[in-house]
Amino acid sequence: MTQIPSPTEELRAAARQLNRRRFLTVTGAAAAIAFAVNLPNTAQAAPAADGSALPDDPFTLGVASGDPLPDSVVLWTRLAPDPLALDGGLPAEPVEVAWEIATDAELTRVVDSGTATAHPEFAHSVHVEVAGLNPGTTYYYRFTTGSWASTTGRTRTAPAPDALPAAVRFGLVSCQRYDQGFYTAYRHLAAEPELDAVLHLGDYLYEYAVNATAGVRGTAMPAHLNRETRTLEDYRTRYALYHSDPDLQAAHAAHPFIVTWDDHEVDNNYAGAISEQDDPAEEFLVRRAAAYRAYWENMPLRRPQLPEGPDLLLHRRLHYGRLAQLDILDTRQYRDDQAHGDGWKLPGDEAAEPDRTLLGAAQERWLADGWRASDAVWNVLPQQVTVARRRNQLAGPWPLSMDSWDGYPAARERLFAAAEEAGVENLVVFTGDVHVHYAFDLKADWDDPDSRTLGVELVTTSIASGGDGAARPDNWAALTGANPHLRFYDGRRGYLVVTLDEAEARAEYRVVDRVTTPGAAVATAATFVSRAGDPGLREV
Repeated sequence: MTQIPSPTEELRAAARQLNRRRFLTVTGAAAAIAFAVNLPNTAQAAPAADGSALPDDPFTLGVASGDPLPDSVVLWTRLAPDPLALDGGLPAEPVEVAWEIATDAELTRVVDSGTATAHPEFAHSVHVEVAGLNPGTTYYYRFTTGSWASTTGRTRTAPAPDALPAAVRFGLVSCQRYDQGFYTAYRHLAAEPELDAVLHLGDYLYEYAVNATAGVRGTAMPAHLNRETRTLEDYRTRYALYHSDPDLQAAHAAHPFIVTWDDHEVDNNYAGAISEQDDPAEEFLVRRAAAYRAYWENMPLRRPQLPEGPDLLLHRRLHYGRLAQLDILDTRQYRDDQAHGDGWKLPGDEAAEPDRTLLGAAQERWLADGWRASDAVWNVLPQQVTVARRRNQLAGPWPLSMDSWDGYPAARERLFAAAEEAGVENLVVFTGDVHVHYAFDLKADWDDPDSRTLGVELVTTSIASGGDGAARPDNWAALTGANPHLRFYDGRRGYLVVTLDEAEARAEYRVVDRVTTPGAAVATAATFVSRAGDPGLREV
């Protein structure tokens, strides 16, 4: 068993201060702002309490697991007896937490157990990297402290590296603005059978103020949530709000999650060190550092993803035997600023510049190298923003979304060229962001529907963002008419279930008719397949 170690002096120093290399130009008031997000300056580790003195349940935020390997999985929880309080209802003291993992839901066949320390420097979060597990196996886990026990979670390891499983099955989710809808889709996702993992493709939270009634939810909220997130405290309490939802907790407890972010985990449409409002870069990087730290604290991520100041290495590679290689991308941290002032704009010379990047040069090389080394049947690209070209009107000239890959056409050409050079035959892109279900064929020539299909893109709708939605949004005719490579479009809330086997990729588009009130049933709006060796979506 390997777990996040009790912080050494080096780790505690990293926890107390931002990465100074990124703040060499910060002076005066900006410097004061920069180090206002420092974590508690405790020079020595205090003895951890055993939780016996806690008067209230500390496991209000549930449990989660993530980033499955063949022999390992991350287990997560965060202690917060009063989750929406600025301190979570705990003093700034460490708490000892016990954990156990078993092969049965009753936890009678325990295969490993131990203790971890929930440190106040990490918002009393716990990340346990359990090792020595069997591949392709379902496990159950639980945390305890004092007399308190968490709910029991289910998780699953990845297949052995040389295995060729009969199938792997993923859930795809994104965009869950708390005040715009109930998490009904998550309740249904929790009940999906035999999911190997859920891929969250970004916008886990939204930075916007949450009003006194939590929008459509009609729930009383503390006043300190009614502001945009900017500080570490702000982001921590916002994650606590989202994690307190019982349907989200049910989904996390039912399936391991593989996560990546988009923009709202920090600031709408930010690009690298550039904020939506063009704040001074040194000030925005302070905000980004706070957001990235809170993200790690609240996600089932491994030690390599622990941020250093405003930097967090989120792109990573996971394998599901020889059936699927997942290259999880980060299209926010390293991108160039959006061209032409962001939004839907007519593309011009700025967007067409050949060196513009969405991934950054290092991530582009990492992806190309990974594809060249891949022997997987399916090469899967979980990422954030739409890759396929989207025109939003029937006649030109056509504006395009500068925030998506349309605003970075040279980067998209390099992406496709890298896949071709590596001999990738079965490319499947997973995308979130746009609050609708899409199914796209990825074409060698967007203007020629008969040109070669390079792969497929499966876009999942939002969990709650945008409210109820409609099966045919107002722009349905324009988008389906102007984009012949668009095979499906539905504007309701929901999620995607994707099953991969040796023969095909199958995408089932789940929808709920409403999220502004709870209790909606789930339905499958459409099912598409793409055959191995013959890319292109066919409706079943």
